[in-house]
Amino acid sequence: MKKNIAVYGLSALAALVVTTGTALAMRMTYALPPETASFRDGPGKDVVVSNCSGCHSADYIATQPRGPHFQAAFWNAEVNKMIKAYGAPISKEDVPKIVDYLVRTYGTAR
Repeated sequence: MKKNIAVYGLSALAALVVTTGTALAMRMTYALPPETASFRDGPGKDVVVSNCSGCHSADYIATQPRGPHFQAAFWNAEVNKMIKAYGAPISKEDVPKIVDYLVRTYGTAR
């Protein structure tokens, strides 16, 4: 009798895990608010949009520091950080295009 109780208990536990797991795996959708920021026009914008907008909005770039200390070296470090630290799938050929766009478009004082 004790064996049967143990088997039924394990079966009930397995059924609970399966049922709960199924409920947790259900697809959920979210309605996101409309994007309010856009990348500024400039040479290389298409490369930036295709490489950067999959992970963050233009707001992220627009809020970065600006001025004489935040030019090519700063933006190159930021792009490479996205690649190395966050795994951004940016090709080596696109890095200089992205950096150039960011310097020209976002590198000046606000």
